[in-house]
Amino acid sequence: MNSPKAQKARVAVTPSEVPEGCYAWFVLLSCFMVFGLTFGVIKAFAPIASALSVRFSYRSVVIMGGLICSVGVVIGAFARNLTELYLTVGFLNGFGYALTWTPTVTMLGLYFERRRPVANALASAGECIFTFIITPLFQLLIDNYSWRGAMMILGGLQLNLCVCGMLLRPLKATRDVIHLSEEEGVSLELLKKEDLDQDKQSYSGSKELRISEGADHETITAEEIPNSTMTAQNSNSRTKRAELRTNILRYVDYTLITNARFMIYSMFGLFAALGFFAPALFLVPYARSKGIGEYEAAALMSISAAMDLFGRVFFGWVANLRLVEMVQQLTATVILLGTVLLLCPLTSSFLELAAFSAAYGLAYGATVAIHITVLVEIVGANRLGSALGFFMLIRSSGGLLGPPIAGFFIDKMNDYGTGFLMAGVALIVSALFLLLLHQMNRMVKGSNSKSNTHTDKMEQSC
Repeated sequence: MNSPKAQKARVAVTPSEVPEGCYAWFVLLSCFMVFGLTFGVIKAFAPIASALSVRFSYRSVVIMGGLICSVGVVIGAFARNLTELYLTVGFLNGFGYALTWTPTVTMLGLYFERRRPVANALASAGECIFTFIITPLFQLLIDNYSWRGAMMILGGLQLNLCVCGMLLRPLKATRDVIHLSEEEGVSLELLKKEDLDQDKQSYSGSKELRISEGADHETITAEEIPNSTMTAQNSNSRTKRAELRTNILRYVDYTLITNARFMIYSMFGLFAALGFFAPALFLVPYARSKGIGEYEAAALMSISAAMDLFGRVFFGWVANLRLVEMVQQLTATVILLGTVLLLCPLTSSFLELAAFSAAYGLAYGATVAIHITVLVEIVGANRLGSALGFFMLIRSSGGLLGPPIAGFFIDKMNDYGTGFLMAGVALIVSALFLLLLHQMNRMVKGSNSKSNTHTDKMEQSC
């Protein structure tokens, strides 16, 4: 027979009524801080991670981020109150995640070009696979070692992020001599940065041109280089503001905010983030409100996660086939995702909700699989680090505003389906920005085509 103490330990504490009073807002504040100090920190520190990667290296920043993640979780295991958990698991661990995620995604874009869509899709699939593995594992660890012991073990597992960082081998610039003219024998050679004197740059012409490492050699042309030496002295009257601008641009390319296509794409990310949260927050409560059992409602999330994994891999492979433009494929998946969310309030039975969960997971996976690839096509791989930092910072604003806006409408209408309607509308609006981006891309391609045609005619006339 079980002891009274053991029986008492298994009794679930259920309030007689929901205490939605003054203190409930402090509970809301607590939840708000947890969301902000975890997901918000990850997104907000993305530009800092990009700048540190340029200053040091992608490898070293990821290794440091892995150490910070591990330390944050391990120290959090000894937390005595919620404030200490905010600072360790929230702020410190979130900062570490930002240092690992942003440089890693940037390096992936630098290493892949032809297979970049499928590479990004397979990389993002790790989120789904490890969710399936770590969630039950963490519960098992809690049952056997308590939550403090489980967090210490999880902190040790996160040291593997350092190993992942060691795999990020830096790319080396080619040192092959590129012949620009077979008749004249003009050549181009890459030099190390330290080989150039920053205060006195000289360009000597025995039909040879030398540039610093990192220049865009694909767009360099040379007509004639005189045999004399041209020396350019840096002006001593350079203002401090110009020097500061140069130093900032070295680490953070803030000129991206003047790039119209990048800002349009960032607006897409902002509105899309408003709609990404709905199933994760409201699917189970919505199913319960329709009379679905607790375990059946939880199974809906598993169905969505499984189709999410399939959608990432499959549509990443489809994107790699280049059957349509990447922006067009992303536009189609976002419209599909928004439409699925708009149809959710029409569902009521478990089978209907299961079909919705599968459709949502598939469309969501298809969207996540290629949205980074589209960003690379907009700004180029050489600016991906800074672009990714700014994009995630802007997109996180949508994730911050989405839940309270949806909660407001749900309270007013007293129906969880309203949250799905709001999310669907936000995604449809985000697709409008993608349509605008597609038109801008066509205009850019058209102007480039006319420029190339004009150049060809000039060469033929000569």
